[in-house]
Amino acid sequence: MKQVFIIITTLTFGLTIARAQNTDTAKTLKQVTVKGYLSEQPVLSTPASVGVVSQAQLQLQPSASFVPALNTVPGVRAEERSPGSYRLSVRGSLLRSPFGVRNIKVYYDEIPLTDAGGNTYLNALDFNSVRSMEILKGPDGSLFGANTGGVVLLNTSPQTAVGTVSAGINAGSYGLFHENTGLQQQWGNYGLSVNQAYQSYGGYRQNSYMYRHFVNTTSRLKYGAGNEVKAIAFYSDLNYQTPGGLNQAQLEADPRSARLPTATLPGALQQHIGIRQKMYFGGLVNNWQINDRLKNVATVFGNHVDFANPFITNYEFRNEDTYGLRTYFELNSVKKPDFDWKLDLGVEWQQTNSTIANYDNNGGTRGDVQATDRLNSNQHFIFTRYAATLFERFNIEAAVSLNYFKYRFKNIAPANEANFSERDFDAQLMPRLALSYLITNNFSWRASVSRGYSSPTNLEVRPSNNIVNTTLNAQTGWNYETGFRLRNNDESTYLDVSAFYFRMQNTIVPRRLDNETEYYVNAGGTNQPGAELYFSSWLLRKGTGFVKGVQFNTSYTFSKYSFRSYSTASADFSGNQLTGIPRNVVVSNVQLLLPRSVSLFVQHNFTDRVPLNDGNTVYAPKYHLLQARVSWQHYIGKTRLEIFAAADNLLNEKYSLGNDLNAVGNRYYNPAPLRNYNAGLNVAL
Repeated sequence: MKQVFIIITTLTFGLTIARAQNTDTAKTLKQVTVKGYLSEQPVLSTPASVGVVSQAQLQLQPSASFVPALNTVPGVRAEERSPGSYRLSVRGSLLRSPFGVRNIKVYYDEIPLTDAGGNTYLNALDFNSVRSMEILKGPDGSLFGANTGGVVLLNTSPQTAVGTVSAGINAGSYGLFHENTGLQQQWGNYGLSVNQAYQSYGGYRQNSYMYRHFVNTTSRLKYGAGNEVKAIAFYSDLNYQTPGGLNQAQLEADPRSARLPTATLPGALQQHIGIRQKMYFGGLVNNWQINDRLKNVATVFGNHVDFANPFITNYEFRNEDTYGLRTYFELNSVKKPDFDWKLDLGVEWQQTNSTIANYDNNGGTRGDVQATDRLNSNQHFIFTRYAATLFERFNIEAAVSLNYFKYRFKNIAPANEANFSERDFDAQLMPRLALSYLITNNFSWRASVSRGYSSPTNLEVRPSNNIVNTTLNAQTGWNYETGFRLRNNDESTYLDVSAFYFRMQNTIVPRRLDNETEYYVNAGGTNQPGAELYFSSWLLRKGTGFVKGVQFNTSYTFSKYSFRSYSTASADFSGNQLTGIPRNVVVSNVQLLLPRSVSLFVQHNFTDRVPLNDGNTVYAPKYHLLQARVSWQHYIGKTRLEIFAAADNLLNEKYSLGNDLNAVGNRYYNPAPLRNYNAGLNVAL
């Protein structure tokens, strides 16, 4: 299949290039830019692997989940085991993340969404609050701190500066309901954006109901010459039930059932398992243009999380407070045709203080205390970056950060310790060297080498077995990468190819006890060679027939990841395929523009089989997902009306969009919904 796919893509690209270059080559190029490296730059010459999901692309995807949109980016794998339960991986194994988002740094505009303990509550966000996304793939701690997977930048800035009011509603199968409203207004130098959303979903399986209330706001005040201060905040109230995993026999008997009881443990329904999560998040961002060459960006931020999780074996409560700052200066050269440079110097500091308490779960009611701990994590780093452009063709970047991490802990119950104990990790340098060269105005080559470093998260230091693990070390590794980008003259066709090799040491993996509590160990290392391809083309623009336009996009991810020097007392897993990662993934979509402002969008996702345990003895089968969306837009004066209908899993595939890896009792499977539908409308005025 890989060979056929590559041949078809190459032929399509070649034909499109030939066609486009016979059209109007005198058009001004519409530069696609990225902002991830502190200042805006053309994506063609950026010496890094960057995936961009624009607002136009997001509007074509289902508004109930981030998963389909994220999975269009090669190298990214997003999962949703049950509604509201996200997992996210960038060029790495989901093995370390039985739930949540770890080993990736996520920013909400300029503010870290990832806390000092390494946890990211991505599921707190409503889909419509994000205008666009940039994914910086591979370890990139030189500017963004500890990670070995990558960095995700969520842009929430309003699309325009004019006053608008918007609203949308969407309803569908299995009790899906989603509504959102927005207000955006400008008064002179002051701008305000407020968005509200509510989502609920009955769920395909038993015990999978969810709801989310979400409100976010952005205030902007421009002052002086080119200066601006922003206030960013959101509130999220998320509640979702978790049905739990099924074994193969249970899956075949009734895929819609929740986890069943056993002779020794109750089931999901009996224990009322689920998540209740409230998050308050906010910060101030000041952009100060000191003079023509020097600017400063300064951010102060904080958040509070209330978290409750009744599970099979315990009832966990977490109370978390995070506060921090991030600031950097950028100095630009006096620009010359043959030489241009910029220098960045900054610091980011975060503190997260957590109280974690576990109780007996008596049928969804809190029982006797099992353990209560306080865990305070501190993470900070200093970073600098020098970027230069020679003769407007050769770009070179050299960056490095010095990273510090420590945590303090004490037991409240049952030991009632008076003093904190502390573990302070050695400071770690994370360098990155990258370059790119414009061979022609439309063809660039790039290469980079970078070091990744990821300290253990709070949920790994103090996992569900209620024991603080002071022996767990950070995982590190070096990434080597090269690639090229190619476009045509009017930028209607674009190709991005990359190949990389990441060698990781001290890989953090979970181990599960018979009572299904878990703990984490450092288990050898991993070899992670891979390749990624992204191709986009307007095959037809401004057509005169029934079809007015055709846009085609496809991404391909090849991940030949394996364990290295990984063994337990009972087995040696060295050489096995990395658990939870498919070898091949292809995501393709096509958009047809039809008469009378009607459009049709179809997306196909092929995911290869997935190893479900470290021994590679059980695999989830490969699957093909097909979704479609048809919409009609109409203007009534200045009011834009969109009516749409969509379908998901049109092929009625039986699959899990997220499996429980190395599951006790072989309960690997979390069945996803069969064929389902939704419809709605959006209004903007």
